[in-house]
Amino acid sequence: MAQSMKLTCLDCGQVNRVPAEKLDGAKCGTCGTKMVSSKAVEVDFATLQKAARNDDLPLVVDFWAPWCGPCRMMAPEFSKAATTLAGKARLVKLNTEEYPQAGQKYGIRGIPTMAGFKSGREKARQSGAMQAPAIVNWVQGAV
Repeated sequence: MAQSMKLTCLDCGQVNRVPAEKLDGAKCGTCGTKMVSSKAVEVDFATLQKAARNDDLPLVVDFWAPWCGPCRMMAPEFSKAATTLAGKARLVKLNTEEYPQAGQKYGIRGIPTMAGFKSGREKARQSGAMQAPAIVNWVQGAV
């Protein structure tokens, strides 16, 4: 029997069960959005909570704010890392200015901060701006 993974649609928030061998082309059964993207996706607080709690594929969150210089410097690097890690992890961004409750819930004390989640648990955390190769190495080693 083929192994399946639970993934939360980052567009509509619906939890989907996806066969592991079809991860690349999988689409949400509710809205049709591609489940695994090669781009960093901006999410809201509710979607982040649901994905962090349910997803079997590692979820890496960049907690950032528009006024933060290091966050703006890291944004293109985070996007490059998302391309490299497509199919191995999903990279998402959450604006802590727009969703301050996220900073409180996840104990974010400085930005940019990345947190890696897998199967409902936070596996690793890293603060400070990083280059794409360092982000990829961190995700592969820690999450």
